[in-house]
Amino acid sequence: MSGILDLLNSDLGKTIVNGVAGSTGQSQDKTSGLLTMAMPVLMQAMKRNASTPQGAEGLLGALNSKHDGSILDNLGDLFGGGVNPEVTNDGSKILGHILGGNQQNVSNALSQKSGLDIGSVAQILKVAAPLLMGVLGRQAKQNNVSSPSGLEGLLGGLLKGNSPQQEQSFLESILDADGDGSVIDDVAGMVLGGGNKKKSGLGGLLGGLFGKK
Repeated sequence: MSGILDLLNSDLGKTIVNGVAGSTGQSQDKTSGLLTMAMPVLMQAMKRNASTPQGAEGLLGALNSKHDGSILDNLGDLFGGGVNPEVTNDGSKILGHILGGNQQNVSNALSQKSGLDIGSVAQILKVAAPLLMGVLGRQAKQNNVSSPSGLEGLLGGLLKGNSPQQEQSFLESILDADGDGSVIDDVAGMVLGGGNKKKSGLGGLLGGLFGKK
């Protein structure tokens, strides 16, 4: 199974990059650079969430229904007349599940690293998130993934070739917005509104991904 960055370099990946770039009015180089940074980070976040029974159940349900990979079958139609608002709305919901109220910090960090303005970063992520779910859904179907352990293996396989420590470090540097080294405090304050610190780590932040509230 290819890693997510291998997929971005494939013909399918190039079609996605070209389509996303065209739909957001950005250069292919900058779009590719942003997706190369963002996709593994989002997938690492999903992998963390899927390590809980509730998170795994919710993600499997999403992959077996709406996000079954069919979005990848008609990329020409998807990008041909401009991306359907339903797709970007879906992307907003996916990002909300993954990042909660911390989306602005993620956009800021990716903007600084990619050289794209924050508005463009946000728009690209809204388009990219449903496509990422489509990649996961197609891989799940091809590999007959139907259990939490199978899902964990799928996500781990797609992350191979990346440095988990690098993605984790990047994700935590985003969450530690005030630079004091305390990820938990920042997550508690920005995402959860303070309170129970036991749930204020990354697991708490990502725990609602496609799961029951």
